[in-house]
Amino acid sequence: MLLAQFFSRQALLLRKAGRCCCRVEGHKSPLAAHRGKISFHSGTWSLARVVLGIETSCDDTGAAVVDETGQVLGEALCSQKEVHLKTGGIVPTVAQQLHRESIDGVVHDALSASGISPEELTAIATTVKPGLGLSLKVGLAYGVKMVNQYKKPFIPIHHMEAHALTIRLTNPVEFPFLVLLISGGHCMLVVARGVSDYLMLGQSLDEAPGDTLDKAARRLYLVRHPECSTMSGGQAIEHLAQHGSRLHTEGFNLPMAHYPDCNFSFSGMRAHINRLILQKEKEEGLQEDQLLCCAADIAATVQHLVTLHIVKRTHRAILFCKKEGLLPPKNASLVVSGGVASNQYIRRALRTLTDATEFTLLCPPSRLCTDNGIMIAWNGIERLRAGLEILHTVEGFRYMTKAPLGLDISDQVRQAAIKVPRLK
Repeated sequence: MLLAQFFSRQALLLRKAGRCCCRVEGHKSPLAAHRGKISFHSGTWSLARVVLGIETSCDDTGAAVVDETGQVLGEALCSQKEVHLKTGGIVPTVAQQLHRESIDGVVHDALSASGISPEELTAIATTVKPGLGLSLKVGLAYGVKMVNQYKKPFIPIHHMEAHALTIRLTNPVEFPFLVLLISGGHCMLVVARGVSDYLMLGQSLDEAPGDTLDKAARRLYLVRHPECSTMSGGQAIEHLAQHGSRLHTEGFNLPMAHYPDCNFSFSGMRAHINRLILQKEKEEGLQEDQLLCCAADIAATVQHLVTLHIVKRTHRAILFCKKEGLLPPKNASLVVSGGVASNQYIRRALRTLTDATEFTLLCPPSRLCTDNGIMIAWNGIERLRAGLEILHTVEGFRYMTKAPLGLDISDQVRQAAIKVPRLK
């Protein structure tokens, strides 16, 4: 059976600011360097170019100051998780209001922690696509206001590109490399050939894996579980799955099993899990909203199915890259990023895959997988170095809720009709 062998931070300074849980780091932060490239400012200023990054694409308000040597000079982040747990999901208008309440303080805290004044910034980078329109609007408006006020260049950032390039902040990764981006809103496989040069091998045709995990957690009412009440849906599933045993899923085949491409589909899987939950609720004679005794088993099951699907499509992407010579013949890398990349079960499964295919698996630290201002500022540094889309006027600039990443060659993948063997 596929993956048979596999399947047999430092504490953060937290404070309450309004209704968001905030983190601020900088100057004398004890956060250790990863590979010596990412570090926090010790108070000694250099002449390196410096970028402020602003992130508001979904439900995290983030800002960070990063220089071109890879030093994180200051960071602040406000999460809306507690609010959205109570509402049973992200409500765009609520997210927008929380961004509005938080963004000024978040940017101020990041700059203050860095010891850098707005006048000393080289440029301001802001997420402008893709994401929730009402959330993007807040970050863009704030970035544009600062650009006009301090007469700085503006660097528009593609949210998924920022996730893809975060690894280059923490590891010495050269182009090209294969990237698996998995989050609550996206799932895609791309070959990164340069800072703004991507080949799209496949993407989700319906929902994203993080959304599937979150909805399974809501259907299981895990917010009422004593161990999971403050966790996001995906975190709750991962936590409970450690204590569960996978249930038999007779009659269910992995999505798109007969499609020889790298696209993903999770909606059918979610429907199957919902039927399984309903069946177990009837067996246990539960009333609505009550917790199942076998909730941990179902959590283990849904996590396993999501993982199998991701691994299978990624395996085909690796084989396609080898066949077409898209990556170096030796020391090729698979980079995994995005919020779902924090899931350790999925990481271990992907490591089994990369070990079998002689790839190197690279993941940013978990705190950099979820949305943050650091990745936006770093993407700004990458674009500044390459001289890509450095804008000196922002009049009429608009955000985009949907935006492709690179050239779509998924049809070529399908035409290659690569069969994926079982892993030993």
